[in-house]
Amino acid sequence: MDAIVLAGGYATRLWPITRRRPKMLLPVGETTVIDGVLQSLEDDDRIGTTYLSTNEAFADEFEAHIDEMGYEKAQLSVESTADEDEKFGVVGALAQLIDREGIDDDLFIIGGDNLIGFDPSEFLDFFEERDGPALAAYDVGSREKAKSYGLVELDGERVVDFQEKPDHPNSTLVSIACYAFPADSLRFEEYLSGDNNPDEPGWYIDWLQQQESVYAFTFDDVWFDIGTPDSYFETVEWKLDGGSLIHPDATVENCDIGNTVHVMAGAEVTDSSLDRTIVFPDAEVRDCDLDETILGEDVAVEGFDMSGSLIINR
Repeated sequence: MDAIVLAGGYATRLWPITRRRPKMLLPVGETTVIDGVLQSLEDDDRIGTTYLSTNEAFADEFEAHIDEMGYEKAQLSVESTADEDEKFGVVGALAQLIDREGIDDDLFIIGGDNLIGFDPSEFLDFFEERDGPALAAYDVGSREKAKSYGLVELDGERVVDFQEKPDHPNSTLVSIACYAFPADSLRFEEYLSGDNNPDEPGWYIDWLQQQESVYAFTFDDVWFDIGTPDSYFETVEWKLDGGSLIHPDATVENCDIGNTVHVMAGAEVTDSSLDRTIVFPDAEVRDCDLDETILGEDVAVEGFDMSGSLIINR
């Protein structure tokens, strides 16, 4: 089977940090958001090719990352968009990618901004055992949170209803953008020809479960959907276990380092207090008190008392 890792979003809710950097390449501890998935697919013998689906704006960054990490299965598949307003919608982009790459095998699809506690190989085991379309589902524990996702209703393991971002959720079990399809269930063109919604994959799942059985792999491990500064901080906090990570090539002198602090290579932090703060490479911080702040690359700040700030790269 082949795999598609979705990495075509522009992450506008994380701007300006992601204005010129794909959020899938945001550092999370000593790795990045996307590398856990890519490495797992490298290690799974069932996967032939991993198509990293992205846009023209970020293609060069992903190409450089694939080369740097030495991935052998991963290759770019670039949609012809360079701006949020040009996007085809996820289902539309998947249909184009399958046609563009000539995919006719079983297919695993996962969001590149998902950080999941289970290994994708566990999900693929489930898919093979059920011999039918499958999705991964997670209980977010809050009906308010559930409003932001596709809501799954089950009969045992089988999906019997799917609501995309409902105003009034009747449960808290949501789909997490992790799917597997047998080759004959890749019916995106048929779906789109019926004038159906080309955007969120949940609409396709709702349509498909009315045509054939779709199964849900439910899990209790952690799951982070990295789309906002808060969710990014939560992910880094989990990865660092509330501690701090100072790169050996960073300079940190006469500082009070609190919880969830990541200072990256080449950064210089002196005479400052940092708590829940992420300092990107080559930034300079002097005589500052920072809390819940992200400093972009090459930014220089001095004498600031900041909380909840995103600062764009120079």
